[in-house]
Amino acid sequence: MRILVIEDEPKLADYLKKGLSEQSHVVDVARDGLDGRHLALEGAYDLIVLDVMLPGIDGFEVLASVRARKDTPILMLTARDAVEDRVRGLEGGADDYLVKPFAFSELLARVQALLRRGRSQEPTLLRLADLELDLARRRAQRGGQRLDLTAKEFSLLALLLRRQGQVLSRTTLAEQVWDMNFDSDTNVIDVAVRRLRGKLDDPYDTKLLHTVRGMGYVLESRPAGDRPTDGRPADGRPTDGRPT
Repeated sequence: MRILVIEDEPKLADYLKKGLSEQSHVVDVARDGLDGRHLALEGAYDLIVLDVMLPGIDGFEVLASVRARKDTPILMLTARDAVEDRVRGLEGGADDYLVKPFAFSELLARVQALLRRGRSQEPTLLRLADLELDLARRRAQRGGQRLDLTAKEFSLLALLLRRQGQVLSRTTLAEQVWDMNFDSDTNVIDVAVRRLRGKLDDPYDTKLLHTVRGMGYVLESRPAGDRPTDGRPADGRPTDGRPT
């Protein structure tokens, strides 16, 4: 899951990023209200951890801006223990509230509860043609045959399947699956896609994972043979990773 932490205390922000990352979440950090609001509105997050006291604009203003456009689950943090502050946050659309100082185990429990609540509103079984992906059981199969995928291959396939029919750039895949800024000199995306394609498509006549030259990759059902066969990745570079 992708989580945004909006917190101006450096030690706490770094602590939360480290702890949540160790739970296999992808974590971005904003250290003031303005940057936090921008990321919250422009990014795609499964959860926002939002401090109340922030430079620039406070957490309540960030909350109001997000709620005007999105229903992303929000857990608010505050050093204030006044009832009116908690009421204001909850009435403003916060999903939960945690008062500082807190134990990380409690924050993690609340985060997991909010993520489960959000996931319960989404389908847990994704399908395309004879491909099925069970998100709850973390199992993939095609034509009734189990696909033996690594954790990254499963995450990559889940992203492509959730957005089937959309061309996803290598930069998008790098950010969403590997939590890294894309470096044009690395072929990690191409290698991962090639390995996934070997398991997903090579044994079958109907191909699902397609390269769109110069743009990226798309998962969709097409007639057999309707896929480039020159072996080049989305940007047209040689598959051995040598820069051109």
